[in-house]
Amino acid sequence: MSEPRAHEKAQAIAAKLLKKRTGSVSSGLSAGTEHQSRKQRGYAPSVSTVSYMDHPHDDDFFTKPAVQYENTYQIEPNIRFPVKAIEDMMSEVLDNHLHDEKYDPDFCRKMTKTISDDVKAKVKEMSIPRYKIICLIHIGQVNDQGLRIGSRCLWNAKFDTYSSCEYKNQSLFAVASVYGVYFE
Repeated sequence: MSEPRAHEKAQAIAAKLLKKRTGSVSSGLSAGTEHQSRKQRGYAPSVSTVSYMDHPHDDDFFTKPAVQYENTYQIEPNIRFPVKAIEDMMSEVLDNHLHDEKYDPDFCRKMTKTISDDVKAKVKEMSIPRYKIICLIHIGQVNDQGLRIGSRCLWNAKFDTYSSCEYKNQSLFAVASVYGVYFE
């Protein structure tokens, strides 16, 4: 027997993948009379595939024209970042989430995400215009150790600022920081 041609190999691989995905192969690959007559006429048999419409395609992002906004030329904020109000809110959120909790690494990993999301949502509810919000939460075990948390930012010292809050109970400590960076 002669070796199968390249397109027949590709067809076999495609059929295998299709069968693996859907559990069946399309009727175009079955040994029917239509398939045989097409092969005799010189046409390559076709393989149907499944379209996954649940996943966005790159073309979907380019169908709508981009919205063009006019420049506001606003280089100073109308409302300053409310540092004290955010510190009070973070203190309340940390106390609500971590009151009487024991340190557990898995619990703390999940809780940092939860607290961060809650703090960010409450800061957004304050509707401070034109500020980008960055929220960081650190939770650790109280075990007679020291900890230094440092951060570096490139920002405008005139308008950009941050709020920070600490919480501690018998078993764990938490440090929350919210950075407000003015978006010109």
